[in-house]
Formats: sequence, structure tokens, C-alpha cells
Amino acid sequence: MTNNEKHDQLTFQNPTTRYVQIDPPVQSQEAPGLDRDLDPRADLGEETYRGTGRLEGRTALITGGDSGIGAAVAIAFAREGANVAISYLPEEEQDAQHVKEVIEGAGRKALLLPGDLRDKDFARKLPGKVADELGALDILVNNAGRQYHWESLEAITDEQFENTFDIKLFSMFRVTQAALNVMPAGSSIINTTSVQAYKPSETLVDYASSNGAINAFTQALAQQLVERGIRVNAVAPGPIWTPLQVTDNKNEEQLTSFGRQATIGRAGQPTELAPAYVYLASPESSYVTGDVLNVNGGSPVA
Repeated sequence: MTNNEKHDQLTFQNPTTRYVQIDPPVQSQEAPGLDRDLDPRADLGEETYRGTGRLEGRTALITGGDSGIGAAVAIAFAREGANVAISYLPEEEQDAQHVKEVIEGAGRKALLLPGDLRDKDFARKLPGKVADELGALDILVNNAGRQYHWESLEAITDEQFENTFDIKLFSMFRVTQAALNVMPAGSSIINTTSVQAYKPSETLVDYASSNGAINAFTQALAQQLVERGIRVNAVAPGPIWTPLQVTDNKNEEQLTSFGRQATIGRAGQPTELAPAYVYLASPESSYVTGDVLNVNGGSPVA
């Protein structure tokens, strides 16, 4: 492929054919899962995301930044000029090291912060560590999450329901609360929610409920922080091909047909989410707060 052909692929694309509809083989991974073991591999933007300097001089913390959407956002932020810290579980070290290499390959600083966000002390110490080691913190992306399918409400234990909210919502509260001690005016907080907040699936009661709560958290906090000059928004992905999809006890039919229900007709790739986060992090969205950007392949949410 010539350089001109690569350039054309990156600048002018038919969204229905930019990526082929994946036909993933039946597979499973033990949670939390690794990008490196995903079949087929997801596009995190290593070869496809080109930056334009929109985040020069900025510093970001991304939870769940080792794989999937978080990794794609970390790569995009670095290509846009930001230094990036990522938090992740120790079991995800191999993926985290890959993201670190890409960030540093873009000429930016990378800070790896392994640990469990369900640990209250770990969650609350993250923003301060970023500010101390990278010199600042002005972008926070709350992205960590888990998802499991359950055929009935009776199948969900108290522990499972609490675990879903602990990872997705309670850690978001703790990290954000601590970040406010170091984030200056002009900062941006971006939360990852889901199309499930608007169109919940019957087998995702706990997951869908947590995302509905994230939407409310985002909108309420945006009103509270506007006087401090800090914007709060969210991104709601649709079906995106990440390790989340092979660690959530889907049945065979759900996995092999993943993403085909989207209007565009295919699952999305993590790098297709990254521009939404870049926009919300950059000054270009200075008049946007309390909003949720839906990047879901065309699924109506109204």
C-alpha cells in the first residue's frame, strides 16, 4: 500500500466499510481479559489515529487505560500532545506496557498505576500521584468497568450487584472527589457510560443500572462544578469490540453476532471512540458540559 493510499484511508472513509463486520470465533478469557489475546485484535489507533496537537501541554489520568476504549483514548491523547497516566489491574500489565510504549513513541510521558479501584485508598490516591509525578492533572477519564450477562434477576448475587457499582460508579466518585483537589479551572472530566443507560438489555440489569446512575452523576456534577471552571461530560459507546466482550459470560450466539444490530451494521472499534474524548477534553468543547455524546453506530436513544 502506498503512502497516498494510506492517507486516503485515514481521511475519507465509508463508515460501513471502514472496518469489516467481525465474525469472532467462540472464545472466552478470565476477567479482566487482555487485548493481546483478543481474536481478532481490536484497533486501538496505533496505526490509524493521527494527532493535531489539540491537547498540547495537558496531563490526563485514564482509569481502565490498559485496553479497549481506555487504551485507545490514552493513545489518542498522547498523539494530541498530552502526558498520560493510566490505572489498571495488575493482571493487565502486558496490555499496559504496550500502551506505555505507544505513548512514549509519541514523545509524551506515560505513568503506569496498577491497582484495584475497588480499594478506596488506592482510588483516592491516584489523582495526587499523577499530579506529583507528571506535574499536573487537568483531564480525568473515568472509564474502568465490568459487564456480565445474567439470564434472570435471581442469578445476580448481592456481591455481583455491588461489585458492578463499585467498579463503575463508586470508584468514579472516589477518584473524581480526590481529583478536585488538584484540577484547576479549564480542566475536563469525562465519564464512560453506555447505550445501555438508554436501551437496557434484559440480561444486563446491574450493568445498565450503573450506567443510568453514571449519566445522572455526570449531569449533576456538571452543574456543581461549572462555577469552578471544570466541565463534566460523558461518552456513551454502543457495541465496541474489546476484551469486555469475551469475559462477560455471553452465550455463543451473542458473541458471534456481536455488533450487527447497530445501524451501521457492525461492531465499533475502540479507536472510533477516541475522537469523542479528545473533543470533550479540548478547549474546542468549552461550551459543552453536562452532556453525553452517543457513539453507538447510529442507535437512536431519544
